[in-house]
Amino acid sequence: MLSAVAACAVLANTLLACAQEPERSVSKPSSAAPSTSSPAPKPKPTTPAFDRAAHSIDDPQSIWVVSNKRRALKPVDFAPSDLAMPEGVENEFAQPLRAPAAAAVVQLIRGAEQAGLKVRIISAYRDYATQVTLYDRYVERDGKQQADTYSARPGHSEHQTGLAVDLDDFGDCYLAACFGQTPAGAWIAAHAAEYGFVIRYPEGKQGVTGFMPEPWHLRYVGPELAAEMKRTGVTTLEEFFGLPAAPDYATP
Repeated sequence: MLSAVAACAVLANTLLACAQEPERSVSKPSSAAPSTSSPAPKPKPTTPAFDRAAHSIDDPQSIWVVSNKRRALKPVDFAPSDLAMPEGVENEFAQPLRAPAAAAVVQLIRGAEQAGLKVRIISAYRDYATQVTLYDRYVERDGKQQADTYSARPGHSEHQTGLAVDLDDFGDCYLAACFGQTPAGAWIAAHAAEYGFVIRYPEGKQGVTGFMPEPWHLRYVGPELAAEMKRTGVTTLEEFFGLPAAPDYATP
């Protein structure tokens, strides 16, 4: 007969042999796709604001100078120091322009030629003395009030800056409003900004500029300002720079 201790040992071994082995947890591969973090979107480059103070609007040597009936050139007999003759284009009175404007108008006329249009220069730089003679002649012919609608007084003329140029297409609208309706006039209005020019006296702005519409009169301001004015739809230098309108001359 087994002792009590032996009996207990036999019983314990029997129970261990019959006991089930515990299940081992087997890790199953996850069916979910591994999480991937999307890269943060790159910030879009911001276009810097147009710098309206990049050039002076008072210095007559600046390509942004604003001359009108309320803003005389200082000095009134100002003469540019960098005049150059536009090369290889027809120039009725052989007048120069400031160097950057001369180069730009040659490119504009070449562009018009590529579009099948003939364009020539009919007026460019006029010095103070020439403007005195011209203005006095207009006053004698039409009277001061009428002359002031289409000709600047000496010291106020854009032509005196060397940055203004009048163009023509050899047609019947020589220095006439109908030039804007000609193929050449329409092309110039559409493409002038590409060459750094604006139509200085646009239609409907006589109360701002003081002058009747002149679709033939271009003013060189450089490609940056010309493009910005076209982008914003602002058509006069007075409005773009927040200047007072200049419908007439200030009373002395």
